[in-house]
Amino acid sequence: MSYTETIGSRTYRFADLKTLMAKASPQRSGDQLAGVAAASEEERVAAKMALAQVPLRTFLNEALIPYESDEVTRLVIDDHSPQAFAEISHLTVGDFRNWLLSSTTDADALTRITAGLTPEMVAAVSKLMRNQDLIAAARKRPVITRFRNTIGLPGHMSVRLQPNHPTDDVKGIAASMLDGLMYGCGDAMIGINPASDNLAAITKLLLMIDDFRQRYQVPTQSCVLTHVTNTIAAIEKGAPVDLVFQSIAGTEKANAGFGISLALLQEAYEAGLSLKRGTVGNNLMYFETGQGSALSADAHFGVDQQTCEVRAYAVARKFNPFLVNTVVGFIGPEYLYDGKQITRAGLEDHFCGKLLGVPMGCDICYTNHAEADQDDMDNLLTLLGVAGINFIMGIPGADDVMLNYQSTSFHDALYVRDVLGLRRAPEFEEWLESMQITDARGTLLSASSQQPLLQSANDWIGIA
Repeated sequence: MSYTETIGSRTYRFADLKTLMAKASPQRSGDQLAGVAAASEEERVAAKMALAQVPLRTFLNEALIPYESDEVTRLVIDDHSPQAFAEISHLTVGDFRNWLLSSTTDADALTRITAGLTPEMVAAVSKLMRNQDLIAAARKRPVITRFRNTIGLPGHMSVRLQPNHPTDDVKGIAASMLDGLMYGCGDAMIGINPASDNLAAITKLLLMIDDFRQRYQVPTQSCVLTHVTNTIAAIEKGAPVDLVFQSIAGTEKANAGFGISLALLQEAYEAGLSLKRGTVGNNLMYFETGQGSALSADAHFGVDQQTCEVRAYAVARKFNPFLVNTVVGFIGPEYLYDGKQITRAGLEDHFCGKLLGVPMGCDICYTNHAEADQDDMDNLLTLLGVAGINFIMGIPGADDVMLNYQSTSFHDALYVRDVLGLRRAPEFEEWLESMQITDARGTLLSASSQQPLLQSANDWIGIA
């Protein structure tokens, strides 16, 4: 089906829904690289006007990537709930935007319709929204998950403590981990990107974190971000695996490039559940995504990068994840050119994920060859804090010495919590107070108050 829109004396024609979606997307370098972006701002406006008139039902009948050739499309269509969709089935994309922003649409209403939404519907409405719309609507939709603590409560924001090391040195990682904990970070998880995929090295890191967690009774969860097949092997060998990690994308072909399928993710999910390591819940999958991953693998099939990204959230949703992390600026300026594009993408990803019922966090980051700097990250951090982000990254000095990119620091987490009044996971806050790291309000105590734990932990690092 083709779509048209007239502006003045000029009529714009869009060959199909996939083309219309791409042309309606805000400007970004990845879509320009793929040759699917609007040729002018006028064409972009025309596409938005045409998209606003498309009935939501259309997305159930016109697949952007064919059902027969893509298992992500099959997942989206087969899991769609007509009952949940009924409440909004009469709306166009433009009407849906108005419904989302209405003062009468609350968290209960957004939760009711979750199973009736496809990623394409959600991506479409995001293309009609200003940044403030994305913030306002996402803030209405908390997504709460539990493993050893509770993430995503309104008024709370958690931090993934990321103590990476370029050689996987256990003492170096332990020292960075302790540094972050002394700043009150780590309630989302302690997650290490290993420099090696060697199973023995991965197991050593898992054992180190688990020893520390048990020794000091820390109510958090650990993860070593290796390929899901390595995690399954580690589970089979008895390693203390909490969260099961995998990078995912929005098409079957892109996921095949990651060496995964839906069946493999199901196997990993069941393996994680079999360990029964959660204490307050059993959400245990940790997924990472990023706009541009399908395009970089030549697996986007002409679909714009933001819509491909939102399709990845449908994959995540299938496995009841504890955390989903859009690593927003990591792939580089070929896909998100500058701070403005990174900011827009981060707000889109968070909004779309939350609308699909996914517990969204964001690695607020950029590579050193992008037209962005730490001021851009401060802006996005603040905006996402207002929008109700579930978690952010905590990295020593905001500079990852293993992955070589810029992100957010322990101090950044303190800043956004202070200015927005955001708390940590409640179980983690109780632990911080009991260990004299913070007071009852969550404020860091002096170094002298922290000294007993610090000395004990330093002794532990010496023998770890």
